[in-house]
Amino acid sequence: MEVFEAIRTRRTTGRVKNEPVPTELIERILEAGNWAPSHHATEPWRFFVMTGSGRLPLGEAYAAIASEEAGVALDEEALAKHRGKALRAPVVLAVAVSPSQEKGVIRIEEYAAVHAAVQNMLLAAHALKLGAIWRSGEPMYHPRMQRTFGLEEGEELVALLYIGYPEMSLPAGKRRPVTGKTMWMTDDGS
Repeated sequence: MEVFEAIRTRRTTGRVKNEPVPTELIERILEAGNWAPSHHATEPWRFFVMTGSGRLPLGEAYAAIASEEAGVALDEEALAKHRGKALRAPVVLAVAVSPSQEKGVIRIEEYAAVHAAVQNMLLAAHALKLGAIWRSGEPMYHPRMQRTFGLEEGEELVALLYIGYPEMSLPAGKRRPVTGKTMWMTDDGS
C-alpha cells in the first residue's frame, strides 16, 4: 500500500475478530514503530507485546484500578467486565516513553517521538490489512498500570494498541479542508 493511501484510508477499528495475528506481522508493526524519528536519536520507546494469556496482567490491572476508583469492593461480574478489556483484541501492544536523561534532550520531544512511533505502527497495521485502535485514558496513567509493565521513574505508557483482523468494513474518512487550517508565510507576503 502506498503511504499516502495508507494515511488517507486508515481508520480506528475497535471491533476485531478473535483470530490470532501471525508473529511476523506483529514484528513488522514493531519495526515500523522503531523507525520513527527521534530528537538526538534517543529512540525513547519501549514496546510490550501481549497475546493469549499474556493479556491477563493488563486485565488484572484494569480490574484493580476500577476497584480502587470505586472505593468499594466490586462484585465478580464487574471485575470480569474490567478484566475483559484486555481481551478486546488478539494483540495488545503497550507503548511507553522512556525519556533520555542526556544533556540537551527535551522531555516533551521524547513524547513526540513516541507518538510518531505509535502513528507509524497504526499505519503499518493498516497496510497489513489489520484493524487497530489507540486507547488511552485514566487507567493507563495509574501507578498500578505503571507497575504492571515494570516502568521505572519517569517512564509512562502513551498508548495501548488493540490490533486484530477487522470485523467490519471501514467507513470513509472525512476531514475539513487543510486550507482552513494553514497559513502560508512566504517571501512574497501572500
